[in-house]
Amino acid sequence: MTNSTYDVLAVGNALVDVITTAEASFLESHAIPKGTMRLIAADEAERLYGIMGAGKEVSGGSAANTVAGIAAMGGRPAFVGRVAADQLGEVFAHDIRAAGVAFSTPAMVDGPPTGRCLIVVTPDGDRTMSTYLGACQELSEADIDPEVVRASQILYLEGYLWDPIVPRAAMRKAIEIARAAGRKVAFTLSDVFCVEGHRDDFLGLLGGHVDVMFGNENEVRALYRTDDLDTAMSELARHATIAVVTRSDKGAVVIAGGERHAVPAEPVARVVDTTGAGDLFAAGFLSALAAGRALPDCARAGGVASAEIISHYGARSEGDLKALVAARLG
Repeated sequence: MTNSTYDVLAVGNALVDVITTAEASFLESHAIPKGTMRLIAADEAERLYGIMGAGKEVSGGSAANTVAGIAAMGGRPAFVGRVAADQLGEVFAHDIRAAGVAFSTPAMVDGPPTGRCLIVVTPDGDRTMSTYLGACQELSEADIDPEVVRASQILYLEGYLWDPIVPRAAMRKAIEIARAAGRKVAFTLSDVFCVEGHRDDFLGLLGGHVDVMFGNENEVRALYRTDDLDTAMSELARHATIAVVTRSDKGAVVIAGGERHAVPAEPVARVVDTTGAGDLFAAGFLSALAAGRALPDCARAGGVASAEIISHYGARSEGDLKALVAARLG
C-alpha cells in the first residue's frame, strides 16, 4: 500500500509489566486463576505487588508489545495509549520510543496512575496476569489523530482495551477513519474473558469492520460458544476476511478466501515464559503482511517472533528478530 508513513498504528493499553516467578501454589493460595488475565482495582494491585517476590519491571501492554516487535523487525510502527505523568508513565514512554515506536499521546496530569500488569510466571512457563488499567481507561476519541490513522497501512486494536467504555469509543472512531481511508484494520480477541464480555461486539466487528482477526484456539471457541475447534474455525471462515488462529505448540492456522493454511510452530529449546507470545506472533504476522508477504509466510514470521519471545522472560525481544525472520523466510 502506498503513501503510508507507518506500517502499523496500534491502539492499546499502555502498561508497565512487573514479572516475578512463583510456584502454582502461590496462585492457589491467593485464589488467582492460573494462566488467565484478570482486571483488578488499585487496592488489590497494591496488595498483590506487596506479596509478589522480587520482580522485573518492563514496559508492556499487548498492542504495545506488538509494535515494539514490529520495530525490532525493521518496521515503522506507531502507538496510541494513555499513561499518567508519573514514574511508570515516564518509563513506558521512554521504553517504547527507545524501541523505535512513534508515541505522542500526552500523559495525564490529573487522574489515575499509569496502569501496571502484575505477572506471575510458574515453572511450566505459563503466565498469570493481574492488571490494573489505571490511566489506560482514560484514552479518548480526542487521542485519535485522523492524519496518523490515514498515514498507517494497518490499524491494529487490542480486545483488552474494548472493556472500558471511553477507549472503546476511541477505537470505533479509529476504525471509521481507517475504513474511509482504505486502510486495513486488524483486531486481536486478547483473552477469553474479553470474548465472553463483548461477544456481540466482536462478532459485529468481524462482519465488515475488521480485515484481520487474531485469536488463540480458546478465544475462538469462546467466540462461537463451542468446545469443538473445527466448528469454531468453520464459523470464523464464514465471517472473517483473514482469520489467524494460534495454537501454541501446534502452530497456527490462517483462514482466508475459503482456504486454510496450517503452519507448524517454530522449534524452541526451552519455554521460559509465554508472556507476549500472542503479541509477538501478531508483530511478525503484521510486519510481513505490511511488506506484502503471502499469508503462510506471515504466519511463519509470527511463529519466529513468538518462539524468540517465549525463550526468555518478558514480552520485549532480546534476540535479533529482523535477522531471525529473514533467515526463516529468505
